[in-house]
Amino acid sequence: MAQLLLIPDARPLEQRLGRTFFRRASRRPGVYLMKDATDNVVYVGKAKDLRQRLNNCRVANPDRMPRRHLRMVREVKRIEFQFCPNEASALAREARLLRSLKPKFNRAGVWPGKPRFIVWRMREARLEMSTVETPEPHWQRFGPMGSGAVHLQRALARLLWLVLNPARGLADLPAGWAHGRFMDTTTLHCGSLTDEVRTALETLFWGRPDEFMTWLGSKLAERASPFERNAIQSDVEILENFGSK
Repeated sequence: MAQLLLIPDARPLEQRLGRTFFRRASRRPGVYLMKDATDNVVYVGKAKDLRQRLNNCRVANPDRMPRRHLRMVREVKRIEFQFCPNEASALAREARLLRSLKPKFNRAGVWPGKPRFIVWRMREARLEMSTVETPEPHWQRFGPMGSGAVHLQRALARLLWLVLNPARGLADLPAGWAHGRFMDTTTLHCGSLTDEVRTALETLFWGRPDEFMTWLGSKLAERASPFERNAIQSDVEILENFGSK
């Protein structure tokens, strides 16, 4: 039988930077800037765990990696880190760097997207929320914002759903919500909390986000499952990042 000749995949970044670089990379959240021989930034990315993310770039498998990325890893001579306190702040920093540097191997986020508004209205005991380019009459609105409006609206919808359904868990979220798949307009049934939710949204969007976060924390304080608390914290960080701007 003929013996198969196995050729290992190339590891241009590992050969150039060394295995130690990848082993010692921080597990903190942050952004990474890939630079070429002339110190130009050719790619910017963000990660919740920088070491894990960079390990995905070590092997240049032509069958699994797009040709554009293969060209990129062959050009990279140095990788620089900028650490962030959490994933939400890393996402915000990545967005700023992409717009200011416009690295040649990045596509998404390099040019600002269309402005978007978060809009909402109460119809009897139902809260309706969406993100739109042009708000219609009779809707409350906040903006204009960039693409972050979508992430903010989805995080807010998930958190408010948990507030309004204290006896139910994340597994009971409407289909697709946990993975960011939403209808164009999200509807939440507020019942006896209608006025409370209306006031909370006004504090969030009109100058008193700290009051909203205090109210939200009081409503979610009894969520004891570690899994739920971690998932909730990810959405809370998106709102905290919005409130800090």
